[in-house]
Amino acid sequence: MIGELEKKIKYKFKDEDLLLIALTHSSYANEKSEEIEFNERLEFLGDSVLSLLISEYLFRNFPDYTEGDMTKIRALVVCENSLSLASKKIGIGKYLKLGKGEEKGGGRDRNSNLADVFEAVIGAIYIDGGLEKAYDFLKISLFDILKDTISGKVIFVDYKTKLQEILQKDNSRQMHYVLADEYGPEHDKRFLTELYIDGEVYGVGEGKTKKESEQNAAKIGYDKLCETL
Repeated sequence: MIGELEKKIKYKFKDEDLLLIALTHSSYANEKSEEIEFNERLEFLGDSVLSLLISEYLFRNFPDYTEGDMTKIRALVVCENSLSLASKKIGIGKYLKLGKGEEKGGGRDRNSNLADVFEAVIGAIYIDGGLEKAYDFLKISLFDILKDTISGKVIFVDYKTKLQEILQKDNSRQMHYVLADEYGPEHDKRFLTELYIDGEVYGVGEGKTKKESEQNAAKIGYDKLCETL
């Protein structure tokens, strides 16, 4: 299994345990009697490495882009929809180690899981081989999506950013998100987020991750705000 995936990502691990950890979902670890390391720490690291490498790519290849331009594009690419698409392109979901409940609940095809494991793999490659190898992985997995996003062929809408841009035109307006609730079993948890603008609830979003619930709340808030402008 490991060797098959290494061929797809075009990277041979010196420490294969890192890749195994990257592929291990918390639901799998929670079902085992012994303590098993899962991928959330690598995901955390991979998120930062990804942000750095995307920023460097934009900085080097688009000298005419302003800081604002690069920030917008990075936000569009470093998002759940984009990363899950990159993960599907390689077929990483096939190798995920999931708990029985998560498996039955469709976790192998869930965008949040696919985006998370993509970041975890980046983190694992970085630890094992450094920034250059992590950059090489992005070349074969994400940079074509990045180019399509820049050209407009693929459009990922980041409503949190769009909403913030509108409110920044009026510095007196304040916006923040509140996690109102989380419910459901561990393998199928749901999050409920409220968006507040100037102390008033402008949107309530639900999602399988906190990020997804915030995006859904932002979309509702964005549509509502646009009606008043």
